[in-house]
Amino acid sequence: MAIHRLNHAVLHIRDLETSVEFYTSLLGFRVVFRTPNAAFLRAGGSTNDHDLGLFHTGADAGDSEAGVSTVGLFHLAWEVETLPELKDVKNRLTEAGALVNETDHGTTKSLYAKDPDGLEFEVCWLVPAELLPGIDPQVSGPLDIDADIERFGAETLSGIGVSTALAR
Repeated sequence: MAIHRLNHAVLHIRDLETSVEFYTSLLGFRVVFRTPNAAFLRAGGSTNDHDLGLFHTGADAGDSEAGVSTVGLFHLAWEVETLPELKDVKNRLTEAGALVNETDHGTTKSLYAKDPDGLEFEVCWLVPAELLPGIDPQVSGPLDIDADIERFGAETLSGIGVSTALAR
């Protein structure tokens, strides 16, 4: 058996309404099913039943200590199709005060942000396999989305699920 890719993620959050608003308004998820204590969301371009499950834990829930004092998941990464979409997400996350970092990983152009519960996630655009020759995947630096649009093109589709030439 070989795992193909992540199908969905589940997060335990403090306030269901706040988290639903965050993921729908800033990242374009939409609610596909709700219960009083949970919401199941689908990403805009997805055909999954759901991509994100949000489970209400309550206002008294403590912060995640994953990576600080406990083991645990560091972050999730979602892909966008084009660099202008990445730029739009950057603008929305910045306006919301959620953007915490941005990095050019060579093969991946990445934004890092935190949701209302401080859970970190990444939104990225992957250089398509045919454009990878000459890109060093070991070198990271500052992200310049406008320069990347100039280099790769505004309409160039992400190498969805591809971050090395060997993956294809």
